[in-house]
Amino acid sequence: MTYSRIAGTGRYLPEKILTNFDLEKMVDTTDEWIRTRTGVERRHCVAPDETTSDMCVEAARVAMDDAGIRPEDIEMVVIGTTTPDLVFPNAATLVQHRLGIPACPCIATEEACTSFIYGLSIADKFIKAGEVKRVLVIGVECITKLVDWTDRNTCVLFGDGAGAVILEASDEPGILATHLGADGQYKELLYYPVGPSKELHKAGTDDASIIMVGNEVFKVAVKTLGNVALEVLEKAGVAQDELDWLVPHQANIRIIQATAKRLDLPMDKVILTVQDHGNTSAASVPMALDVGIRDGRIKKGQLVLMEAFGGGFTWGSVLMRL
Repeated sequence: MTYSRIAGTGRYLPEKILTNFDLEKMVDTTDEWIRTRTGVERRHCVAPDETTSDMCVEAARVAMDDAGIRPEDIEMVVIGTTTPDLVFPNAATLVQHRLGIPACPCIATEEACTSFIYGLSIADKFIKAGEVKRVLVIGVECITKLVDWTDRNTCVLFGDGAGAVILEASDEPGILATHLGADGQYKELLYYPVGPSKELHKAGTDDASIIMVGNEVFKVAVKTLGNVALEVLEKAGVAQDELDWLVPHQANIRIIQATAKRLDLPMDKVILTVQDHGNTSAASVPMALDVGIRDGRIKKGQLVLMEAFGGGFTWGSVLMRL
């Protein structure tokens, strides 16, 4: 039987760092208010001329070096993002061309913060079906370009970045199970009000920014993330106490703490980057995974659960052995 496993990881963060103290000068907020409610201390923001594909290329190169592969070894590209360079061509085709990857299937997914988890699940299925042997999967976001920098409830949360993995065919189990879900009834709680077929004339104006009902999002997120973690463990036949690491979507420290409690997992078994990255939407999980692997905490053979929750609402989880 063919399995899929992660062979390499990489991340890219824009050069500009915006601290909570910087935000104190921009909106009516304080470092203490932001930290106690969100866990965020700083976030990275793209330069005005920096794009989603720019960040993808940088993160992908790091992941390819880590896996010891060349562009011609990649047979498929999957990118999860809500902030592509263009409506079309999709982000994956732009990155495929820029990296010099030979012509191949290029898929873009758009599930907000869950986009990377969806993309990884898609890549896993293609490999297990024998369609391809090696896939570049990226979660990336230029989310600060959608933020209203006068709204203290949302502008303090978000940051930009890209995280990449190389997923390849293996004789040994890597990804053990995935679980995806969505429910559009919650659309009004978290969304961006502009798109190509609706309100396009508002693009670039003060009427185009992220809309979020924070307290309601929190309630649904806590319940859903706990459920999706338990469901993927059950699907794989793995007990909670066998889990070595939780790599959650870095939305909010309180949501992360609630999920860890639901799993009876101490916080020292949770990879946290929210303090340094903020909520980077689709990029948060792969970047946190890269951090945990590169600093030596996540080791070969350990069981890792990744999960995310995003606008839609969408949600998903992946259980794997590194």
